[in-house]
Amino acid sequence: MTNANIATIESLDHDGQGVAHVEGKTLFIEGALPGERVEYLSYRRKPSFEKASVTRILRASFQRVTPRCRHFGICGGCSMQHLDELAQTAVKQRVLEDALWHIARLRPETVFPVVQGPAWGYRYRARLSVRLVRKKGGVLVGFHERRSSYVADMDSCAVLPPKISALLPHLRNLVGSLSIPDRLPQIELAIGEDAAGRLQYALVLRILEPLTLEDEAKLRSFADIHEVVFYLQPGGSVDTVALFHPLDAAPLAYRLPEFEVTHRFRPTDFTQVNHGINRILVRRAMALLEPAAGERIADMFCGLGNFTLPIARSGASVVGIEGSKALVERARENAVANGLAMNTEFAVANLFEATPERLAALGRFDKMLIDPPREGAAELVKAIGAQSAQGVEAPWRIVYVSCNPATLARDAAMLAHECGYRLRGAGIANMFPQTSHVESIALFER
Repeated sequence: MTNANIATIESLDHDGQGVAHVEGKTLFIEGALPGERVEYLSYRRKPSFEKASVTRILRASFQRVTPRCRHFGICGGCSMQHLDELAQTAVKQRVLEDALWHIARLRPETVFPVVQGPAWGYRYRARLSVRLVRKKGGVLVGFHERRSSYVADMDSCAVLPPKISALLPHLRNLVGSLSIPDRLPQIELAIGEDAAGRLQYALVLRILEPLTLEDEAKLRSFADIHEVVFYLQPGGSVDTVALFHPLDAAPLAYRLPEFEVTHRFRPTDFTQVNHGINRILVRRAMALLEPAAGERIADMFCGLGNFTLPIARSGASVVGIEGSKALVERARENAVANGLAMNTEFAVANLFEATPERLAALGRFDKMLIDPPREGAAELVKAIGAQSAQGVEAPWRIVYVSCNPATLARDAAMLAHECGYRLRGAGIANMFPQTSHVESIALFER
């Protein structure tokens, strides 16, 4: 195919690609927006579809904007910087509603207002790849190139906090100066805040060989100059992560001031990428759940207690269930530190293997919050349905927080068509602006 191939874009798919149809074949065209007429070049062809990228825009959409980051289009970290921010949220809301209808044959009774916040500099967690590429002048630090395992040659990033964006060239120089520039494949970023609200910047260096004394001195100097904290991870497991410098660094934490809750966490623990959106999302979840004293509430896939502790602050009795023993330990510690140990209970359980019997063993719940990973909560929902079929009283209200519209829709179908729940409302939280990632929240009631 040549650049003479022309298509008119009809819509965007769930990955932010323009969708068109030419001669009976579906085209997915990167960089194209609805309403645009573009020239494109295919890079993957199948009998029923093609993957392509834009080579020239013949008629631009009024929603097209100039990408803020000069690495956009090469770096694979973002896919929607060329689309107006309000249009991005509209696209994501449509992706959610389409998934609910096409997969579950459901329409929410209410579409919730979009949970949104700053569109730039929001990314408080990131996993940066590191590669020594001599033909490009040395060490590269950043995200992978689009559709590639290569590391993008980037010296800034608009979705990382400004301090970290500005630090990328310095990190490249630092790693390049070490004795093991080709044996340090990853830097993991985790940002917290202290009691005064000042940001804490932690960088976990994955090292495949020991550092020399000179290397260690360079890291200490770098940390002191740039006011960051280094951790080292010499093994494949996160259990090998240890604080390196400064040794008196305060533990990482994030706060939910509205609920007077502070969560301490370790740099490799799962926390939400966007702390600002997380605060609003927790507020929305609490407003929908309406926890009250005297109620017994389950927080499924509770992690380190992101929703558990705000629920407990209401006076309700909360049981947090999580598959990671380390996160459950952290959740218990956070409950104690926040004075909420009396009305919280935590247990380690693999909710991907939930059964009616295991669910029944936890006791009766008035309400439930479910916040699963991308795989969703199919077995848990099946267990709820089986209990209902057996005449066991199921939670009358469920708030479901999702990071994958497809698995939310699958689980919503079971809740609505097999378990007797109504989909009272659903909406998105723009947790990852400039990307096609869709975070959402839904309310179900029996």
